[in-house]
Amino acid sequence: MSGFYRMMSGRRFAAHEKAGSARQGNNKRPETGAVPNGQPEREEMRGGTIIGVALRTSVLMILLCGLAYPLVSTGVAQVLFPQQANGSMLRNAEGQVVGSELIGQSFANPAFFQGRVSSIDYNGAGSGSSNYAPSNPALIQRVKDSIADWQKNNPDVPISQVPMDLITNSGSGLDPHISPQAALAQIPRISGLTGIAQDKLKVLVQDQTEGRSAGVFGEPRVNVLKLNLALEAQTQVQPAKR
Repeated sequence: MSGFYRMMSGRRFAAHEKAGSARQGNNKRPETGAVPNGQPEREEMRGGTIIGVALRTSVLMILLCGLAYPLVSTGVAQVLFPQQANGSMLRNAEGQVVGSELIGQSFANPAFFQGRVSSIDYNGAGSGSSNYAPSNPALIQRVKDSIADWQKNNPDVPISQVPMDLITNSGSGLDPHISPQAALAQIPRISGLTGIAQDKLKVLVQDQTEGRSAGVFGEPRVNVLKLNLALEAQTQVQPAKR
């Protein structure tokens, strides 16, 4: 009997070893670099899908932001704000465009109101100023030259009554406005050159004075080009030259 039991135990042990070897073979990981069948194809399909989505999104955004939005915004602006959308251009009595109300310009004829000093000669292609410090010799000399020009062309108005905006540059160099005081200070000169009474010129300045934006922001101001167009309509002075 003992031999029979030993034989049965040996058979069970052999069967157990065989089953364990089979399980280890099933659980064995694939060697490094081995790729399951079909995985390259799936990765290629996934990459193609991502590229397709990116291209379609790019085309859609180009059409929306580069074509549809500019057309819609331009069309709305032309309907609701045609004057502003086209540069806020101003015309003289003959219908000729003489400038924009947004950009100042110099006037060679002393019979017209003069705007602020511009270090870039009102070149609309760019804006900016010299940004000199108050102690800079170049700025001091430029202010002295402006004062000398004022005293030469306006002998009836002492320099102590000249507003600062007539002898200083604006930050952009393109400022189209001056203060009402700067316009009133030029009335004696313009009255003497045009023959228009000073009281009439004061009314003209008052009519062209713009108040604070929204009643709160900024200061009262006068658009020099608009003022000169109104002046030109009341006198035979030749149009201003830039």
